[in-house]
Amino acid sequence: MEKRSLSIAGHRTSIALEPQFWAALTEMAADRGQTMAALIKSIDETRETANLSSAARLSVLAWYQQRLAASSAAEQTAD
Repeated sequence: MEKRSLSIAGHRTSIALEPQFWAALTEMAADRGQTMAALIKSIDETRETANLSSAARLSVLAWYQQRLAASSAAEQTAD
């Protein structure tokens, strides 16, 4: 686990995630043109779970699922 501290909406918080999730969040932020802090803030604002680390993992999962669905749709239209 890798613990990082961030400022979100004017308060400091820490999130502990596996390095692979941090790498995925970095990719998500770049894809969206956001900083890591802005991405985590948006996850925090829309989360449906009490735990921010869990919400971050679920956001990564949803992002990859959306990318897979878009890729599959593009392949089907190319056929």
